[in-house]
Amino acid sequence: MNKRRDVLRELLTPVTSEQLFSAENNLKKPQITSGALQSMNDAITGLSREADELREAVAGGYSIIEVDTALIDPSFVKDRLDEFSGPDFEALVESIRTNGQGVPVLLRPNPEKVGRYQIAYGHRRVAALKQLGKKVKSFIRNLTDDELIIAQGNENLERKDLTFIEKAFFAKKLEDRGTARSVILATFGTSSRGVLSEMISLARKIPENIVHKVGSAPGVGRPKWDELATLLQSYGGQLDDILESEAFLRCNSAQRFEIILSALRPLREKTSPPKVLNWDSADDLVRVRSRTKNKAYAVEFSQAEGKAFGEWISARIDRLYEQYQKDKDNK
Repeated sequence: MNKRRDVLRELLTPVTSEQLFSAENNLKKPQITSGALQSMNDAITGLSREADELREAVAGGYSIIEVDTALIDPSFVKDRLDEFSGPDFEALVESIRTNGQGVPVLLRPNPEKVGRYQIAYGHRRVAALKQLGKKVKSFIRNLTDDELIIAQGNENLERKDLTFIEKAFFAKKLEDRGTARSVILATFGTSSRGVLSEMISLARKIPENIVHKVGSAPGVGRPKWDELATLLQSYGGQLDDILESEAFLRCNSAQRFEIILSALRPLREKTSPPKVLNWDSADDLVRVRSRTKNKAYAVEFSQAEGKAFGEWISARIDRLYEQYQKDKDNK
């Protein structure tokens, strides 16, 4: 059984995590090739599924109340870098506008503000309902901070996965506020302390203002973020003009990441030291010093016979190149 679902099942027994999560997780994105009949079938299927889930939740003893969005506060730890926008979020808004809110969110009484509530999971639904001016169907549970964090993290893993950098910064924020590693591991549904440590370590190398400028960067994994972190440590101060340019701001998040990476890579190549190789003949009459940098290869001949040997090679350069081509073709 999936560990993430086990955790949420404990928080919401007897309502299963699959029941609570499936409606939004299976939200159908508009498809250009879909016909009217398929759209109707999708809508009917979605409504039927949501009705079944609500009936089972109520049968399990959970009462659903409606809460004004003005009384709802977000979780105390932000996990997503991007605000609620984009095609997926707009599809959710339109679905709720047309069909209503299918699955309730999970709230807890805000421990610091009497009469207010705090989201454990359902941030996207709350944002969509606020945009529509509607109240939020909610389950209310008394949750500890750790229970709220686990529920929040598991919702992200069950529904629309956080990107790599969102996970890394979410883990860093949790550690910064003193959350135990065991709780952070449960939040991400993993038992690998090594992977978690590497994520947090990488997040600490990347300036937060750069991450917020780039955004969530969908599709960009750890290797590229690791490369960027290394480049930023040496050349990050040269990005100011790029980060404020209109062309950069017009791009989507993944494109902004590539713009920064592409701008920094040439700086590394310009400053990287050349690779040097020395060779001495057995009789010490010739020394060859070769240097490789980028696509260039330079050779220097020295010692007593160095000049003569270099001239001998130059006189036979055509024949040597022909032999090089033959050897290359035979590989």
